[in-house]
Amino acid sequence: MKINKKKFIYLISPNKIRKSFYNDLTEVLKSKKIAFFQLRLKKASFKKKLIIGKKIQKICKKYKIKFLINDDVLLAKKLNSDGCHLGQNDTKIIQARKIIKKKIIGITCHNSIKLAKFEIKNKPDYLAFGAFYKSKTKNIKFKANIGLLKKIKKITKIPIVAIGGINSDNYKKLLLNKANFLAISGYIWSNKKLKPAEAINKLK
Repeated sequence: MKINKKKFIYLISPNKIRKSFYNDLTEVLKSKKIAFFQLRLKKASFKKKLIIGKKIQKICKKYKIKFLINDDVLLAKKLNSDGCHLGQNDTKIIQARKIIKKKIIGITCHNSIKLAKFEIKNKPDYLAFGAFYKSKTKNIKFKANIGLLKKIKKITKIPIVAIGGINSDNYKKLLLNKANFLAISGYIWSNKKLKPAEAINKLK
């Protein structure tokens, strides 16, 4: 998987997609800082995710952003998306590969080097670690730190995605410590002070 240092943001959708979202997404993607967009809708039906996914996929294609699906390998296949992100309780990488072949598959490793070592054997396209900071988007069960980033970088060249409470105040520290991509959601979509396009422009 190619890494473009200017495109360091791994953007995750809000939990609910409102009508205004598509315009906001278009403005945000114009920033040219986003490598991936992940559709993450935990409570929507397959049919609803399919409809929303098709709309978002068109926008992502226009701006050459990789479009990924959270957790749902069958939805990824149906949409012919660029890949899928898997949690530890989802489909295993080996099974996912059979379904979506050579597409991008990323895996959550929480804050565990042990989990990462196990997953590396299954050849994921990236490893995701977190949460690095407090997040309002998700209940935090696992806390990751900079020391973890340094350790994982010594044992693998697989790209690393850092996740959890990342914003304009703390993002540089993660990039300086060799996180390849920063997964961001709440700072962009639930920011009370800044519009999505303004929020993304603060990440330079």
